[in-house]
Amino acid sequence: MHRRARLHLVASLVLLLSAVAISVGVRLEPDWVPPSTFLLLQVVAVFFLRQRMLVVLGVLILVLTAWLWATGAPSMIPGVVVVIVISVVVTLTFGWRRHQIGLQGAPGDRMLVDLRDRLSAHGRVPPLPDGWRVDSEIRSAHADAFSGDFMVAVLRASSLLEIALVDVSGKGQGAGVRSLQLSGAFGGLLGAMPREGFLPAANDYLLDQQWAEGFATAVHVAVDLDSGAYWVASAGHPPPLHLHAGAGRIDVVNTVGSPALGVVPGIECSPQEGHLDHGDVLLLYTDGLVDAPGTDLDRGLDRLMGAADRVLGPRRGGAAAVLAGVAAADDDDRALVLVCRD
Repeated sequence: MHRRARLHLVASLVLLLSAVAISVGVRLEPDWVPPSTFLLLQVVAVFFLRQRMLVVLGVLILVLTAWLWATGAPSMIPGVVVVIVISVVVTLTFGWRRHQIGLQGAPGDRMLVDLRDRLSAHGRVPPLPDGWRVDSEIRSAHADAFSGDFMVAVLRASSLLEIALVDVSGKGQGAGVRSLQLSGAFGGLLGAMPREGFLPAANDYLLDQQWAEGFATAVHVAVDLDSGAYWVASAGHPPPLHLHAGAGRIDVVNTVGSPALGVVPGIECSPQEGHLDHGDVLLLYTDGLVDAPGTDLDRGLDRLMGAADRVLGPRRGGAAAVLAGVAAADDDDRALVLVCRD
């Protein structure tokens, strides 16, 4: 038997025997063993047992609770019984959700940490020549460990920087797992495809996955670090912003774009071109910064432009400061990428 399987079997037996021991303690020593000990046992079980054994333990706790109630254990009052039953239902539901996305026991938590670290690594920008820098800030909804927003970047021949900012549908762990898969695939496409072919290829890849919640928006920018010329295209994504340092204004780079990725086959993108002079900044962002229920999208965009003007114009900060200035609600993932020419 595999070592991990043996450890799981031992943990299962220990927890099942502990449930029996707790019931005996509740029956014989109610002053020292309260029925709430069952709740502690379930919390421990969630982190060590796989779904099948978690169900076995839950059923055993319910049977033991019924036995204590039937035998007239003094501490088993109706309210306590109801709480134990509810806790078993909640524990099994939580365990089932983890099982659905492939997380089982303590190793599943280590896998979550690894997924988060890998997703962060895919968003690292290669070292850039003097005079160029990229500042990014990605925050998840409700400060969850995973975000549905991610960035991939590649530097070709030391002079062509390409960045894609992607907003995957959904939130939380499910979106995080999809983001990890897409970031790896899109990172490979970004370095292998001509710039005009990246978004259509990304759309084909997403359609091939056949996910039930399988669409994403994306903006793709390519910057010539020798001349400052840039090319940008989008798929269902909010338009980038261009801060002109010399003129002191912010323009919307009006990418007409295509439908979101993963919706229809054969998308066609309409790219826009521009030029970053010294001091200019190109802003890429996701809709969590500008779109909120019950508010106008244009107002959200004006708020972002105002924060960018206050922070980036006088160079008082970077992406984190702009996010703080926007003060967007934390009920959606938010991402901001600044491509700066010093």
